[in-house]
Amino acid sequence: MRAGSRTVRQSVSLPGNVATKVRGLAKARKLSANRMLVELIESGIEAEQRKQAEFFDLAERFRAATDPDEVKRLGDQMGRMVFGD
Repeated sequence: MRAGSRTVRQSVSLPGNVATKVRGLAKARKLSANRMLVELIESGIEAEQRKQAEFFDLAERFRAATDPDEVKRLGDQMGRMVFGD
């Protein structure tokens, strides 16, 4: 958790297989399952923010592109980001 942040108690139900994986990760890193969940959530939020920044960077390059081949390549890449492979 970030220094100075307020702690909020949150109840979350996890599928059994996910809970087992979390406990395994926590044990391997010598953390509590709760702390492991916090770290996993923080990592997921950071990954989502990076993904969003990459998309906006790609969109900017797409708008600025003038070469038709580059426009098509960037458009295809954006489509894969939005709709998957």
